[in-house]
Amino acid sequence: MRVIAIVLDSVGIGELPDAHLYGDEGSNTLVNTARAVGGLNLPNLAKMGLGNLDEIMGVPKMDAIGAYGIMMEKSPGKDSTTGHWELAGIVLKKPFDLFPNGFPKELIEEFERRTNRKVLGNKPASGTEIIKELGLEHERTGALIVYTSADSVFQIAAKEEIVPVEELYRYCEIARGLLDEMGFKVARVIARPFTGEWPNYVRTPRRHDYSLPPEGRTLLDILTDSGIAVYAVGKIYDLYAGRGITESFKTEDNMDGVDKTIWVMRNKREDCMIFTNLVDYDMKYGHRNDVKGYAKALEEFDARLPEIWDSMEHDDVLFITADHGCDPTTPSTDHSRERVPILVCGEKVCRNVNLGIRESFADFGQTVADIFQVEKLANGVSFKDLLFGCP
Repeated sequence: MRVIAIVLDSVGIGELPDAHLYGDEGSNTLVNTARAVGGLNLPNLAKMGLGNLDEIMGVPKMDAIGAYGIMMEKSPGKDSTTGHWELAGIVLKKPFDLFPNGFPKELIEEFERRTNRKVLGNKPASGTEIIKELGLEHERTGALIVYTSADSVFQIAAKEEIVPVEELYRYCEIARGLLDEMGFKVARVIARPFTGEWPNYVRTPRRHDYSLPPEGRTLLDILTDSGIAVYAVGKIYDLYAGRGITESFKTEDNMDGVDKTIWVMRNKREDCMIFTNLVDYDMKYGHRNDVKGYAKALEEFDARLPEIWDSMEHDDVLFITADHGCDPTTPSTDHSRERVPILVCGEKVCRNVNLGIRESFADFGQTVADIFQVEKLANGVSFKDLLFGCP
């Protein structure tokens, strides 16, 4: 048996009850995007029951080929690390640290001392905007562009011709060690290399994330400890700091992620979990409030679903879900505190099963653990019986 789990990064489906604490009232990434473009053409996701979850313009309600439902997030926060950790069974008690006014002076000064480079920026910013704002000064002085966002991230941007990528990676390792040493709970340090000429800089695909290791045993740890391989596609490796992963496949964009997922499905036949993150919804469209781009990316994935289905074997189970929202129709360019869809199909999965509203993303991980009959996770309630308990 194989589990294929695809996370559509940021494809949320409506605000969580505490969304007002995050300034996210009214956020609904799927519904609002569909309305803004006059309807989404997602016939294959509709077959999996997506239209049954909310009034998504263009996506009809119909009997599903498998199971469908919605998952709530228990952990505080609305970022990819928090969401993915909870999917794998970890519910955070203390949220990651955020820096709405930039990083503390003593942290930046020590970072400058250890890297022997000055820092520019040190504020929350859009990655594409801050390199446009500070790129020329960076080129002139060699200073590093450091910025954060509404998420718990320490991002370092540098032009590849000014700071070679391997050197940028070394600076990120310095930052990761320094943050941990000074007691800051920062989810990710991110290398953001770019190239080109001002003002038309382009971020290169050699981004690299340096994550905190998960706070406890995850689904991935349990599977690999039990002899079940975990193949990671996209930024999964980074989000779990490489833990519990048998082999990782980096991706350039969503369609490359689908290509690599299908390649793994066709070439890794043993009992395993194939865990994919498709990040373009979040990185390219949600954060840039590009509604049309977001809609097009959803439709492009939908068009590839039949290829994924055709690559599935008799015992395979496909899960499609998300990790948070990033509603491109709201004034904010940050993530949104949202519920996420959970869609499941496979030859052995019962048809047209409503999983209801699950209390935690961890229900996904607990269900996968149950499917493989391995050690239980610390959090989550399995819905395996709903998937396979049909008359």
